[in-house]
Amino acid sequence: MDSRTGGDPRNTGEAATLWGKLEETCRYYTGLPKPRVEARVVDFQSERQFVSLLHQGKPVAVAFTFSCAHTRHFDEMFRQASADLHPHVNFIRVDCPKHLGFCIARQRKDYPFIEIFYNSKEAQRDPIPSVGGATGAAGLVRYSVMVLPYNYDISTYGFREFFKKHQLFPVAAP
Repeated sequence: MDSRTGGDPRNTGEAATLWGKLEETCRYYTGLPKPRVEARVVDFQSERQFVSLLHQGKPVAVAFTFSCAHTRHFDEMFRQASADLHPHVNFIRVDCPKHLGFCIARQRKDYPFIEIFYNSKEAQRDPIPSVGGATGAAGLVRYSVMVLPYNYDISTYGFREFFKKHQLFPVAAP
């Protein structure tokens, strides 16, 4: 213990400079420690919000999960991948106990899991019948969306390789 600096050797200006140089050197050779980047995971609120994200034209990675100690690592890796791939991919986390109907519609029994939604196109437009038997102009619009189950490693590298293989964003992505 150093009595001049209050016990912490990193409190001095010289030690802080050395510590900064060590972090720069480690980052240069190993990429670690990674700079802090804010995660871009959107919490699922409604199907309307989900559809609006699909209409942006980017792939949407959806994590169907629940909050417990067993999924903490899964959630952290999902957040890290979202921070690294944000401009190219939207990330949504669905808390299945809160949005049970949306999760049951996926017809999967193993939680947590990830599915990738992409390429939304208008499939058909159903007019709403009006009172007199004639059809109205406005109506229900149905969309066709491609869905891929994600079965790669849950890391930034796994997501990057998955999107390269399925050609969902440019190879030169970060």
